[in-house]
Amino acid sequence: MSFGGAVSAMTTSLKNNKRTRPSAFKKLKDIEGGAYKKGSIDKKASPQLLKELREKTIKENKKSLLKKVTFLSIFILISFLILWFS
Repeated sequence: MSFGGAVSAMTTSLKNNKRTRPSAFKKLKDIEGGAYKKGSIDKKASPQLLKELREKTIKENKKSLLKKVTFLSIFILISFLILWFS
């Protein structure tokens, strides 16, 4: 009866489950008093700036989509022509 692998895996699993793990809540408590808050940004964006950023992002997304669609359609067309005439 060679079930040593299964027993070995079980004992390893039990040992790993027994060990103490760091608490996420304790980590959060330690971070709250940390130095990262010193460099936090407290500036607010104006509505005009937000509108400009939104419009710029929309334009960039449209350009990117147009490039992808163009490339994909050309690729499909060329693939179709190659398969049709070969």
